[in-house]
Amino acid sequence: MAVLQILGALLTLIGAVFMLLASVGLIRMPDPYNRIQAGTKASTLGVVLALLGLGIYEPGWFPKAAVIALFVLLTNPVSSHALARAAHSAGVPLTPDSVGDALSEPAKAPETATEESQA
Repeated sequence: MAVLQILGALLTLIGAVFMLLASVGLIRMPDPYNRIQAGTKASTLGVVLALLGLGIYEPGWFPKAAVIALFVLLTNPVSSHALARAAHSAGVPLTPDSVGDALSEPAKAPETATEESQA
């Protein structure tokens, strides 16, 4: 039993470190799009690891923690995507160091095999 508690505490600590790194990413990134990306990826992993660690540390909480982790895994990327699209639609500029803006470029129609064979 002590091994599970140590493993649970270790996973919770690792999750907390990832959440700390997500907060550092929010401060260090140059524009809102990079901040959203840094915050979402690291905080999702941090929350899932912390919940997994709590579920292992206290086995009675595992089903609830698993449901919450699944909810976070499904909703966090969707909400960050919606925030990024809304920021782009509102005209929030990219950093000058950005290589490209795929959303502002017109979409190209995919080339079909018949068009390639005619060329």
